[in-house]
Amino acid sequence: MINNLIKMLSAQTNSNNLEEFKKFIEENGLNIGDHTNAVQYKYNLDLNIYNNNANSEKYVKTSPNQILKNLGMEQMQEMQTKMYGNTFGSYEIWEEMLDNEELLKTQYDLLAGEWPKEFNEVVLIVDEDTKLSDYTLYSLGLLDPEELTEKYKAVMKGEKVEEIPKQTYTYDELLNLKFKLVLNTDYYVKDGKYWKDMSEDEEYMKKLLEEAEELKVIGIIKKNEESLIAAVTGGIGYKPELKEYVINKVNESEIAKEQKQNEKINVFTGLEFNEKQKEFDYNSLSNEEKAYISRLSQAELAELMKTYAENNEATYETNLTKLGVVNEEEPSGINLYPINFESKEKIADIIEQYNQKQRDEGKEENVITYSDLVGTMMNSVTAIIDVISYVLIAFVSVSLVVSSIMIGIITYISVLERIKEIGILRSIGASKKDISRVFNAETLIVGLVAGVLGIGITMIICIPANIIIKSVAGVSNIASLPIIGGLILIAISIILTVIAGLIPAKLAAKKDPVEALRTE
Repeated sequence: MINNLIKMLSAQTNSNNLEEFKKFIEENGLNIGDHTNAVQYKYNLDLNIYNNNANSEKYVKTSPNQILKNLGMEQMQEMQTKMYGNTFGSYEIWEEMLDNEELLKTQYDLLAGEWPKEFNEVVLIVDEDTKLSDYTLYSLGLLDPEELTEKYKAVMKGEKVEEIPKQTYTYDELLNLKFKLVLNTDYYVKDGKYWKDMSEDEEYMKKLLEEAEELKVIGIIKKNEESLIAAVTGGIGYKPELKEYVINKVNESEIAKEQKQNEKINVFTGLEFNEKQKEFDYNSLSNEEKAYISRLSQAELAELMKTYAENNEATYETNLTKLGVVNEEEPSGINLYPINFESKEKIADIIEQYNQKQRDEGKEENVITYSDLVGTMMNSVTAIIDVISYVLIAFVSVSLVVSSIMIGIITYISVLERIKEIGILRSIGASKKDISRVFNAETLIVGLVAGVLGIGITMIICIPANIIIKSVAGVSNIASLPIIGGLILIAISIILTVIAGLIPAKLAAKKDPVEALRTE
């Protein structure tokens, strides 16, 4: 299993031309859309979301999640995200929901409020026990994250830490939660020829957050008992429209437009991108750039040098990423959600056909390398189940052999006890085949009755078994016996008993009628 995960992580480092594959999906190539419930496009885009701290007026950044960063554990988060994405849970609290409301309604129960309809409306996701973890409370700013950081430092020092007291919230309190959305481009202000980062300026940030777009929690949901796996596992779920809103707003911003129009100029320094040298060299500047610097005050020059140092190794591409500029036609990842396991296999076949077509056309750069985490996990589970199945089959095989021998012995005893009856039947004209048919018919009836009884008892036992499993695991109708499967088992029972009775029946047919009549 670990080897498969490592291979999958290695595959994710390969470069995929997702722009072409996105076109293929949107054109419903090879009817791939018929096998998917939803398609989710991922982009290298951070949503900067803030919430008021529970105990002060200070805003807490809830996305990207700062908890692990504050604890010095961000590398663990990055590794988990690379290996698992958001499929089996993530350290990130804010997660994009699927663009399929009907599917979401089958996976979740709405406890309070309503489902979001606008881009700035979100839902709070609680667990099966209608609870929020303390990690979620800290991440959303409902509890002070600095308190968690202090507790962590105390634990690392070996100090005793008091348990976090349980918090209780009403639905109305949670539905009153509001957050502020800030774009990457909002942190920068034009200062002369370059853009200045104002994220450390408290007055600027306070005003920015007051005027920022507000996100409202309008619903509370939890995973449905019938759902084995949910599409979203975080604390807050938002609609894909929020992502599209951020992308469009960023692309329309002045700083983003300026950077896209000047591929050789770094908007954060006002100078050309420093592609070769690693240190600032005044002599390498153009006359225009030297004139610009000469007009700066000492404070402005110091600020420029600081900005230059921070962006010394920046490139046009890294600046666009820093600003949150993305091209919707070039996703960084694509998640396909199959309808069922059969559809999953069909989608894999379609991707292979797509890849083969690209190879045949000499477009190796368009070949897609994909990962199937569910398939990898299922392969490991299947291997374990197969081993258990083989052991059970071995035990069942032994029991079948023993039962078949016992049926043969019982039939033979029946022959010995009915020798005189065989002699009478032969004396009145019954042939050897007739005698054989009598015993074969009896064994057939025994097999039929045994099979019907076994299937009937199994179906009756399934009823309390399903009730117990549902109460324990929350999964219903897991124990069931298909009609066709039951009929096949009955047929197997009949065949085995008939085979077990063939030798005794043949021995009975060979009995000499004269000797049989003399038997007492």
